[in-house]
Amino acid sequence: MIAPKIMVVEDEEALGILLKYNLEAEGYQVEVIARGDEAEVRLREHVPDLLVLDWMVPAVSGIELCRRLRLRPETERLPIIMLTARGEETDRVRGLATGADDYLVKPFSTPEFIARVRALLRRANPEVLSSVLKVGDIILDRETHRVHRGETEIKLGPTEFRLLEFMMRHPGRVFSRSQLLDNVWGETIYIDERTVDVHVGRLRKAVNKGADVDVIRTIRGAGYAMQEA
Repeated sequence: MIAPKIMVVEDEEALGILLKYNLEAEGYQVEVIARGDEAEVRLREHVPDLLVLDWMVPAVSGIELCRRLRLRPETERLPIIMLTARGEETDRVRGLATGADDYLVKPFSTPEFIARVRALLRRANPEVLSSVLKVGDIILDRETHRVHRGETEIKLGPTEFRLLEFMMRHPGRVFSRSQLLDNVWGETIYIDERTVDVHVGRLRKAVNKGADVDVIRTIRGAGYAMQEA
């Protein structure tokens, strides 16, 4: 299973380390960034499954970054938890009105934070936590590592399985080759982007065998997307 990815934007180093440690202990992939402007650049390269955003980070504040993210189609539905020392009702209302999905006032307990993360992921993107994914007539079972299209079982190699799983978690969304490399192979793996084309070709051949509709769409100059059959 591809672990859900969480970005934490927090300039308090100790808190950032604490959140990263506890989130990774829950099985999530975590990236911590200390500045709002750096987070904005990173979010244009890669959209995580959930964003933990401190209100008062340097350069671009969390509240301003949240506002900008809600104006972009790629991040308008990104689940966001806002962290802040501001506990007044007017501040909470402002944070939620700007587009945050949830709000935690410092100091907060780690169990409550983890529970909020899990609940928001389940509510906003249930596919992230579900063991079975379904797009059109394709069903992928993460626990048994089996894939079916209709009544036919599809045999996939481990890389093609991870690629299909990732694309089924985000049906309709277009991913560039570099984004697929980061999310399926990992950001620390250095391989040619043309490798993506090879594996997409293998996946396409496997899932479309004997079917009338190609569920993997190629967008010239942009990348690939999963569409319902």
